[in-house]
Amino acid sequence: MRTDLSPGNLPAREHLPAGDAGTPVLDVVIPVYNEEKDLQPCVLRLHEHLKRTFPYAFRITIADNASTDTTPQVSQRLEAEIPEVKAFRLEQKGRGRALRTVWSASDAPVLAYMDVDLSTDLNALLPLVAPLISGHSDLAIGSRLARSSRVVRGPKREFISRAYNLILRGSLQARFSDAQCGFKAIRRDVAQVLLPMVEDTGWFFDTEMLVIAERAGLRIHEVPVDWVDDPDSTVHIVKTATEDLKGVWRVGKALASGSLPLDRITRPFGDDPRDREIKDVPKGLARQLVGFCVVGGLSTLFYLVLYSAFRSFSGAQIANALALLVSAVANTAANRRLTFGVRGRGSAVKHQAQGLVVFGIGLALTSGSLAALNAASSDPAHSTELAVLIAANLAATVLRFLLFRAWVFPDRRDDQPSTVVAGNNLSSPTYSTRTQQQHGNQPLPQRPMVNQYATGPGASYETTQFDSAQFDTTQFRAGEAADRTWADATMQLQPVRPTDTDPRDS
Repeated sequence: MRTDLSPGNLPAREHLPAGDAGTPVLDVVIPVYNEEKDLQPCVLRLHEHLKRTFPYAFRITIADNASTDTTPQVSQRLEAEIPEVKAFRLEQKGRGRALRTVWSASDAPVLAYMDVDLSTDLNALLPLVAPLISGHSDLAIGSRLARSSRVVRGPKREFISRAYNLILRGSLQARFSDAQCGFKAIRRDVAQVLLPMVEDTGWFFDTEMLVIAERAGLRIHEVPVDWVDDPDSTVHIVKTATEDLKGVWRVGKALASGSLPLDRITRPFGDDPRDREIKDVPKGLARQLVGFCVVGGLSTLFYLVLYSAFRSFSGAQIANALALLVSAVANTAANRRLTFGVRGRGSAVKHQAQGLVVFGIGLALTSGSLAALNAASSDPAHSTELAVLIAANLAATVLRFLLFRAWVFPDRRDDQPSTVVAGNNLSSPTYSTRTQQQHGNQPLPQRPMVNQYATGPGASYETTQFDSAQFDTTQFRAGEAADRTWADATMQLQPVRPTDTDPRDS
C-alpha cells in the first residue's frame, strides 16, 4: 500500500459552478485491448449520445493497453476525425494501470470510464455524473444488483457476481452493491488523493478504490442500470477471480493493520458554510461512545478471565494488577483503532504511555476497592471480590473514556483543511496537461456546438486554449503519474496520424 502522501484532508465538496471556462467537464475513458472491431462503433455511439444529451463540454479518451492488433490505428483515426476524442497508448497491459494514468493526467473535474462493449445503457451516464457535478457525492458507480436494475446475462456470471459481492461484504464490510460493473465516475480532486493509495493495476482496481473510499467516509452514489451481457467478452473468469481474492486478502490485511492513511482523504462533516464556521464542537461523540462501550465490555470480560487465572496462583492485589495491566494495553490499542479512528504507528508508544497513566488511575480505584473490602471482611468470598471489582471498573471506565477523549486522543482537526495533490514533477518523456489550481472551482464550460466531424487524412486534433491565470501546466511521466514506476514510458508524445484512409471518406 502506498502511504507516501503529505498529510491533509479533502476540503468540503463544492458544486461546480456553470459557465464557460473552455475545459471539458467530463472525461470518459474507454480502456481497450485488441478491440479493433468494437472500438469505432462504441466511440461513435458514445460521442453521439453525449452531444445529444450532455449539456457541457466533454472528452472521450481511448486508453489502449498494449494492443497488438489494429486498435492503435483505429484510435488514431478517431482522434483525427472527432475533436472530442483523444488517444492514449500504454505498452503495458492492465485496466487499472490505464485508468490511473489517464485520470491522473486529465484536467476534467469529473472522470468516468466504461467498457468498450457498452453493455450498460448510456441513459445512465448523466445520472451517474450529476451527483459529482453537484457536489453531493465523491464517486458514482453503476449497479446491476439494485432492485430496479434490469440485467440480461447467463446464470454463471450472475452467480459469480453475487458471490463476489457477498465475499466483499463479509470480509471487507463493503456496503456498495456492485464492485465489478464497468461504469464508474469520480471527482478529479478525490482521484488526485485516492489513486496513489490504490495498488492494483488490473481488474481489482475498481474494488480496491471503492473499499478505500468507503472506509475513508467518502460518499459513493449508486445508479441502477440496464445491462446486457456481452457474449464475446475476453475476460478470463478464473484468473480474474483468483487475482480478486488475492486483492481482497491484501486490502483486508492493510485495513486490519491500519497501514492505510485513510484520514488523508476524509471529508469534513457537512458542506454548509455554517458548519465549517463552527469551532470547538465535539464531533462523533455518539459513535465514539458506542465503540468505547463495546471495547470496554470485551475488555472487562478479558480482565475477569485474566484475574481468575492469575488469582489461582497469586494474591488478589497481584492478580488484579497483572490482569488490569494486560487488559489496559489491549484496551488502549483497541480504542485507538476502533473508537477514535487513529491509524498507523505514529504516536502509538505515546498513546500507550498515556494509556498506562489512565491504567494507574483505574488501578488505584480497583485496588482501593479491594483494600476497603479486605478491611471490612477478613476473608471475603471470591464472588464478592468480583462484584466489587465490577463496580470499581464501571467507575474507572467512565473516567477512562473522558480521559481518552480529552487527553489521549483529542480531536485536533485544522481549521483550514489542506488539499493533497498527487502530482509529479518528473523527467522526460513527459505528457503535458492542463490542471486546475488547488480548489478547482472554475466555472463549467458549455459544450461547443459542432455540426459535423472533421474528416480526411489531414484532419487535426484541436486543443482548447486556457487562461494562464486559472490553470497551470503540470508534467506527467507516462504511466508514472499514478504508478510511480518507470515501466510505462512509452506514451506517444505527439498524436500519430493514421496512414490509411477511412472507407467512409469520399
